[in-house]
Amino acid sequence: MRLARFGIIAAALGALWAAPAAAQQTEPAPFVAQNWSFSGAFGTFDRAAAQRGYQVYKEVCAACHAMKEGYYRDLAGIGLSEAQIAATAASVTVTAIGDDGQPTERPALPSDHFRSPFPNELAARAAMNGAYPPDLSVMEKARAGGPDYLFALLTGYGDPPAGMKLADGMNYNKYFPGNQITMPQVLHDGQVTYADGTPASVEQMSRDVTTFLAYIANPELEARKRMGVKVVLFLVFLTGLTYAMKRKVWADVEH
Repeated sequence: MRLARFGIIAAALGALWAAPAAAQQTEPAPFVAQNWSFSGAFGTFDRAAAQRGYQVYKEVCAACHAMKEGYYRDLAGIGLSEAQIAATAASVTVTAIGDDGQPTERPALPSDHFRSPFPNELAARAAMNGAYPPDLSVMEKARAGGPDYLFALLTGYGDPPAGMKLADGMNYNKYFPGNQITMPQVLHDGQVTYADGTPASVEQMSRDVTTFLAYIANPELEARKRMGVKVVLFLVFLTGLTYAMKRKVWADVEH
């Protein structure tokens, strides 16, 4: 009986301690589904948007985030010519092994991976106060909601609601789980100058860089969709041919 009473008292005290903590927790706001050009069975990437998105990544995101699974040659899929890709790659240097077997640096080639901002995770954490900026190569696949979530996250910064206290070094984002995120707002109106004259609002830059990250995570997307359409058409044709053969074979058989 004493043990039962003790268990009840302990459970009640635990509930009292847990209640304030639970009250401090906030749920992320539901993000709105966006209309993406690459959605659906026949969707394709908006080349202009993807090129603008690469500019945002190069000028803003690449200062902290790596994209180790991507190659400079992948930029051909968003409409860049071989000369443009070669020039883009050559504008950065990468570590290589020289003829003497010693580490050296050389201009990047189209066959190289995108250059990482830090040589390793420890260097990244040391530069970012212990935080480790995630690799963006497959970020569009890695997060529930895909491009909708990435777009919401980039546009979800603001002032915290009244009564909410942020932890040291944290920033409020209504779409991030827990609403507190280490990464500050990195996109601001007019931060980049687009070559095509598109106004660089936060929403526009967020949409463009999300399109680019969706492409980097799925460079084979359009080819896969084309193949899928061909397979479906072939199966429809094969079904019709099979039915016609069946009718022909059994035409003289009385039923």
